[in-house]
Amino acid sequence: MQYSIGIDIGGTNSVMGIVDKKGVILFEASVPTKAFPDINDFIAAAFMKLSPEVKRLGIKNFKGIGIGAPNGNYYNGSIEFAPNLIWKGIIPLANLFTEKFNLESFVTNDANAAAIGEMMYGAAKGMNDFIMVTLGTGVGSGFVANGKMIYGHDGFAGELGHTIAVRDGRACGCGRKGCLETYTSATGIVRTAHEFLKTQTEGSLLREKENLSSKDIYEAALQGDPLALAIFDYTGKILGQSLADAVAITSPEAIILFGGLAQAGPYIFQPTRKYMEENLLIIYKNKIKLLPSELKESDVAILGAAALVWN
Repeated sequence: MQYSIGIDIGGTNSVMGIVDKKGVILFEASVPTKAFPDINDFIAAAFMKLSPEVKRLGIKNFKGIGIGAPNGNYYNGSIEFAPNLIWKGIIPLANLFTEKFNLESFVTNDANAAAIGEMMYGAAKGMNDFIMVTLGTGVGSGFVANGKMIYGHDGFAGELGHTIAVRDGRACGCGRKGCLETYTSATGIVRTAHEFLKTQTEGSLLREKENLSSKDIYEAALQGDPLALAIFDYTGKILGQSLADAVAITSPEAIILFGGLAQAGPYIFQPTRKYMEENLLIIYKNKIKLLPSELKESDVAILGAAALVWN
């Protein structure tokens, strides 16, 4: 049996695990990212967590290490100017992990890792053309065409979350205005809710909330709250229009939605599908599947990163 190590680096916490080729997670651990301002100390902490299990299973049985990280560059194995990480500048992450573990290491961004995991173990298994969209604190995406991940000439292709959904729209953390993630992420839907609450006068369960969250909006929608339902409809409209544009570029078999906002089920899927179909070029209508991820949210980070090794 061969194994791989999957590591997902987040701004606050990093998770890691040992995975077999069938996608079974045999061991899991975590390391608080912010506790290690020096990247070498972080890698040493990861080594301490993983090395006993690697030794037990036999290092000769390990194919390598896959790492998903913000601004991860597959081509050179580095993290480059990731705004949400404690380490600044360009970090040669793959080389550092290879030196410490004596295993070949691969790096990509977290959304691409999720797409590869979905292709190996989830809803995209057997597909050669699909788009993975992660709807979390931000909006990430991974584009697969002809069975291969699209990285572009520099390793940073596929940033759907930072395409302009609304010209001269909301300010985005990237410095531009109107990015898709400012409307269709978990934080984006909360911004929409605050706007609706200010501009509309109808009663709503949301008016009772002091620190409004995307979960509050979902729970209000479950109770049939008209304002919450209108917020989901607006969010689905923005997302569906942007997905219709993306379809015209790669002609995917399916678009797979993952992340916190995707957990809203029909409240986000129905309006998204409706507005995507309304805005598709006629040659694509009724041909593109809109699917939820088939991977457990708690597992996808490790599985996606580990799948890099097999891919």
